Amino acid sequence: MSFASQGFAPEVVKALDECGYEKLTPIQQQAIPVARRGHDIFATAQTGTGKTAAFSLPLIQKLLDSGKSASRKTARALILAPTRELAEQIADNIKAYTKYTPLSVTSVFGGRKMSSQVRALETGVDILVATPGRLEEHIEQGNVSVANIEFLVFDEADRILDMGFIHAVRKIMLDVNTDPQIMMFSATTSSQLNLLAKDILRKPKRIAVERANTTASTVAHVLYPVEQERKTELLSELIGRKNWQQVLVFVNYKETANDVVQELKLNGIKAVVCHGDKAQSARRRALDEFKSGKARVMVATDVAARGLDIEDLPHVVNYDMPFLAEDYVHRIGRTGRAGKRGHAVSFVNRDEELTVVQVENLIQQPLRRIELAGYEPKNRDSYIEKLHTKPSSQRQGRRNNPNQPSTDQAAAERRLAMVRRLKARRTQ
Repeated sequence: MSFASQGFAPEVVKALDECGYEKLTPIQQQAIPVARRGHDIFATAQTGTGKTAAFSLPLIQKLLDSGKSASRKTARALILAPTRELAEQIADNIKAYTKYTPLSVTSVFGGRKMSSQVRALETGVDILVATPGRLEEHIEQGNVSVANIEFLVFDEADRILDMGFIHAVRKIMLDVNTDPQIMMFSATTSSQLNLLAKDILRKPKRIAVERANTTASTVAHVLYPVEQERKTELLSELIGRKNWQQVLVFVNYKETANDVVQELKLNGIKAVVCHGDKAQSARRRALDEFKSGKARVMVATDVAARGLDIEDLPHVVNYDMPFLAEDYVHRIGRTGRAGKRGHAVSFVNRDEELTVVQVENLIQQPLRRIELAGYEPKNRDSYIEKLHTKPSSQRQGRRNNPNQPSTDQAAAERRLAMVRRLKARRTQ
């Protein structure tokens, strides 16, 4: 099925041809016709399956068909994303799609000067891509109004919730006076996300490409048992022995990222770092060096787990297993994209064996275990035996702060009350 067959404007089809888009992906085949009919959508699909085009192309065409233009300091379509990287990537893609149209596209997110964003918003914008926190600032300062938006998209909606942006989202939505078409796209599902979708979407069409919380079939999953203090040594060993040329490495802490990069450089491996303490310009420069091949390895925290679009990335390494099994899906979603083969490698110490069980249950497939001679962890067999004989009801996942409960009931109740108020407001 081609894009030309979907009735898009010739200017859009021409731009898509230049982008190398030939046939619709499964998520695009399902979502585009439904979105063009004006339905609210709640969609789950793997990262790298073409979600941006799935939600943006229908709204682009509708904006073109209306013949209207944005008035001063207003936006017609709003796309919310959880991270700077994802917001910038979405905006860049949409700018490419609208290259030959009169539509304007602007992105606002933290890490950039407010003044340049204010200038971009001054004359109004057709499509605004934003992170919730920075958009809230612009609204409060009167730089832009979302009162009359026609379309609202949540990309990576589950991460928007996970990162605590729900309060900013609440403020933004209460500024909306229209009844926009709303689309939610996510790689994973959760009970909180299902509740939010139920309460703010109007009779949504649910779309799922493959089952939820799965990984691309083109990705091979392996794990190496290893002591924590020997992980960097093992990483260098595998990069050298297997001649890996482009490796994205995920860690849980900024300090770990800095240490790993320093050790890799001492071993003669060019590496760059990407985490929240780095300025946006530094993170972009690191990504550019990694994409161009100037750096062989990029070590990142989960700030980079979503929104990174690296063509044909062959290797993703979980130096630390993620705290949440769902984040495994997001991390390794950087490889094996668009039908290409990928390699997901996890380094697992004894304390992380439970996370492996949770990941395998989530993706419903085993991680192939490889024991590299000289790197075997001590007493692993007895730990595994103890783990599997412990009642599942007594097992707990690892947490950033073990003194904090795994769920915050009060916060969940506040969120539910908020979305119920929003629902009541929309039905008035």
